[in-house]
Amino acid sequence: MKILVTYASSEGHTRKIGRQVADRIAHAGHAVELLNLADASDIDVSGFDGVILAASVHVSHYQRSLTEFAARQSKPLNDIQTLFLSVSLAAAGHDTEDWKGLDRIVNDLVEATGWTPNRVEHIAGAYLPSQYDIFRRFIMRKIIVRNDPSADPSSDHDYTDWRALDGVIDSWLSALGCQNTPV
Repeated sequence: MKILVTYASSEGHTRKIGRQVADRIAHAGHAVELLNLADASDIDVSGFDGVILAASVHVSHYQRSLTEFAARQSKPLNDIQTLFLSVSLAAAGHDTEDWKGLDRIVNDLVEATGWTPNRVEHIAGAYLPSQYDIFRRFIMRKIIVRNDPSADPSSDHDYTDWRALDGVIDSWLSALGCQNTPV
């Protein structure tokens, strides 16, 4: 099988997730291409057996490169198996309203682009004050203090459950009909 893994990243954590996903797929014995959505204007997704798109939520939106790509490629994306990895700090918590908000953000993406992912997984991201400008550091600090009171708001923290992410990829590959997925 030939799988395309794409990502849109602001501080680099979603790129790290994309790399983990691509490595997992390659380890399972499949051809994989990893591509930053900012560089994906001329890619033909119809040449792949499946596509994984990953993007992070910032101020209730995904990166423009994701929305432009999904809108431009909506027909071929809707014709093949897709997995959307929505990365956010809200996914690290258990607040019902935060999770409803994440679902609304995905629904807004579907309405804006015409692409309906076959599967959506919300993945906990990272808190990276070392990467933020002063405005983003202020906003993110408020979020982290509310959602994880034990966290040091001056230090970077990775909330991604890497083992669970591997399980998502293995499950998606299995549903796609891929053999030799790792256990």
